[in-house]
Amino acid sequence: MRLFVREKKFYTSFLSLLIIISLQNLISLSVGLVDNVMLGTYNEFSLAGAAIANQIQFLLQMIIAGIAGGIVALGAQYWGKGETEPIKKIISVGMKFALLAGLIFFALSFFIPDKVMGLMTNDKSVIAEGVKYMRIMSVTNIIFSVSNTLVMSLRSVETAFIGTVMAAVTMIVKIIFNYCLIFGNLGFPRLGIEGAAISTLIGWSAELVIILVYMRFIDKKIKMTIKSIFRFDFTYFRDYVKTALPIILSGSFWGLAMAVQSAILGHMSETAIAANSIAAVIFQVAAVLSLCAASATSVIMGKTVGENRMDRVKPYTVTLQVLFIIIGLISGSVLFCIKDAVIGIYAVSDETRRMALDFMIILSITVVGTSYEYPVAGGIIQGGGDTKYAFFVDLIFMWGFTIPMSALSAFVFKFPPLYTFIFLKSDQILKCIPNAIRCNRYKWIRKLTR
Repeated sequence: MRLFVREKKFYTSFLSLLIIISLQNLISLSVGLVDNVMLGTYNEFSLAGAAIANQIQFLLQMIIAGIAGGIVALGAQYWGKGETEPIKKIISVGMKFALLAGLIFFALSFFIPDKVMGLMTNDKSVIAEGVKYMRIMSVTNIIFSVSNTLVMSLRSVETAFIGTVMAAVTMIVKIIFNYCLIFGNLGFPRLGIEGAAISTLIGWSAELVIILVYMRFIDKKIKMTIKSIFRFDFTYFRDYVKTALPIILSGSFWGLAMAVQSAILGHMSETAIAANSIAAVIFQVAAVLSLCAASATSVIMGKTVGENRMDRVKPYTVTLQVLFIIIGLISGSVLFCIKDAVIGIYAVSDETRRMALDFMIILSITVVGTSYEYPVAGGIIQGGGDTKYAFFVDLIFMWGFTIPMSALSAFVFKFPPLYTFIFLKSDQILKCIPNAIRCNRYKWIRKLTR
């Protein structure tokens, strides 16, 4: 069998989705980088406080990604069949889960931010800054849950560009208001970390308006009204829950694991928190193609199965795996080459800078594994109909190995942060083995539609 299929339409569909989704995520991550750089020049306590608080936000992002992933996995197969009415009802069901998640995180961030921060670090100065940030961000949790569920759901019908428009607007708003509110420029008050949170609230509010206007007046594929988005129609409730629950649990446990990882480093030193924050944001920017390949692949595979083109599933799978490895090698090389230049932007201590550089060297290696294992499990296998596999493999490797070993490294053996960081990222290489075996046995092809 050829490594590369000879179908122009396949590459056009995959690459157009990959580029648009990657551009959207790249802009969104650049917004986080703007926050990091501006708060890093303000002071390290604000940088560390926002980094810890954003780990809680990241958990919500992963839950919402799981909710939307369930919509995409089911909706893409209906899109392949040429049926759009079920997609409307599936989005409506997913929206109820998104609103519930947003309300829960609103309550945690508004009423007990100090207790939540205390789980992540014992540094009182960092906690104090993080509490200011979380209280303002609490409202954005609801806004974010609605807007991002909608924009990611549209990927099921191969509409992705609107997310890029939303991200671009948010970035412009964030840069302007960060400049004004963090440092007190142009006559605005100097609010520091609170200014960064207010900027995020304004930016995400703009996103919500854009997506609602788009779906109501511009979209011609599924033609949803605002009423249909929020109505209680449970025709496809069981179908959605069966498909989406493993994806939501997988995203939730992975997001929780990231928070636990930050907590482990956070209880080691403030330097480790700041270094991890810098390395993580730069890593996400450099690895954007790798991480977005899963979303693009899920749509391609779901649509192919929905169209009942089973003869194309195997050749597509082979080609996609080769593309994932190429993307990983490119991402790792880019990350290694830019690490010194980007870290030089930050106004941090020499110790933080050295630690961040060490972290990024490790990430430039593990990103090759991430680029393969993540889109295989979350793209090929999940898009092909097996939505349970990724949850179980993440549960075994992340919670059965990575978290226990890194905790032992940090708190029992008292290893330096670098060694603990290696344990924290080791699963990205280890998961490649079972994912490759599962992927190439083709027992994951399942029809999810009625």
